[in-house]
Amino acid sequence: MQIGIPKEIKDQEFRVGLSPGSVRVCCERGHQVFVEMGAGNGAGFTDEDYTRAGAIIVESPADAWCRELVVKVKEPLPPEYELIQKEQLLFTYLHLAADRELTEQLIHKGVHAIAYETVELPDGRLPLLTPMSIIAGRLSIQFGARFLERQQGGRGVLLGGIPGVKAATVVILGGGVVGTEAARIALGMGAKVQILDVNVERLAYLETVFGSSVELLYSHLSQIEESVPQADLLIGAVLILGKRAPKLVSRELVAQMRPGSVIVDVAVDQGGCIETLRPTSHSHPTYIEEKVVHYGVPNMPGAVPWTATQALNNSTLPYVLQLADRGLKALELNPVLAKGLNVENHHLVHPAVREVFPDLV
Repeated sequence: MQIGIPKEIKDQEFRVGLSPGSVRVCCERGHQVFVEMGAGNGAGFTDEDYTRAGAIIVESPADAWCRELVVKVKEPLPPEYELIQKEQLLFTYLHLAADRELTEQLIHKGVHAIAYETVELPDGRLPLLTPMSIIAGRLSIQFGARFLERQQGGRGVLLGGIPGVKAATVVILGGGVVGTEAARIALGMGAKVQILDVNVERLAYLETVFGSSVELLYSHLSQIEESVPQADLLIGAVLILGKRAPKLVSRELVAQMRPGSVIVDVAVDQGGCIETLRPTSHSHPTYIEEKVVHYGVPNMPGAVPWTATQALNNSTLPYVLQLADRGLKALELNPVLAKGLNVENHHLVHPAVREVFPDLV
């Protein structure tokens, strides 16, 4: 099969769909891989690296897109819509619940669109979302600590404090992979950490991970109203598979936070769980609303593309090979991969996304 690897065009998105190592595996299986010139430069992979791995370097996005299988990292953006081919396989992050225009375009184009984030194991784990969630969770604290600095618009608070001066308070909404990794890094930096979650079993598990070093609280409106105003750094880490994130924090509650506090909403690519949060970019990552610093970059792992590309490929490559070897038949043979199918032959098929856009069904 012919596999196309376009260069990502989202602002400062330096990840790439396949690393040279993954390309080599695909070529050794008898597939042809067409990599757009410079697609891997931002992640530290040169065109020569891809050529040595067996790839064919193409000069234009169209030359990468006109293939049976297109493997990307982020969702297609408007300049790419015209490049999408009818009946081709598109394998990438999509997050359609937060993007009606893209959903309509994929339906119109007749593409078979498989979303990394909805590939689901029988036990409910999301194997292609997890590696990026780990990275995003860790980065949320790294970025949060930076924007708490006075020169970045923050309160001028050192996350871990020092002897004689109290540490910052980090409140994390959601105890999944993102929230767990955020807590791990925040603790390592010496912060005082709270995690709020609605799943009591998950909270019990987190107690085995963190012991008494993290305050684990059941998430309900009253608790959110109590915890959020205390936060120097608020992390949104809520995920509902295939759907928009619920708005847990109102504008009125944000206004109760101390001026210069920071919000990092990792759920922004699913619509965000903070009312005042809107998508930003790596070029312009923050803005001030209600005197609070808001960070809403939807492709946070793009900041560490060398690490992120390889971490993602470790998980996606087996599925890429199944699609390349068997085409659509791979979805029939692997129910885990089939869960990732969002759009097929002009129809919206994923149940959760259909609930978001019932008029498109």
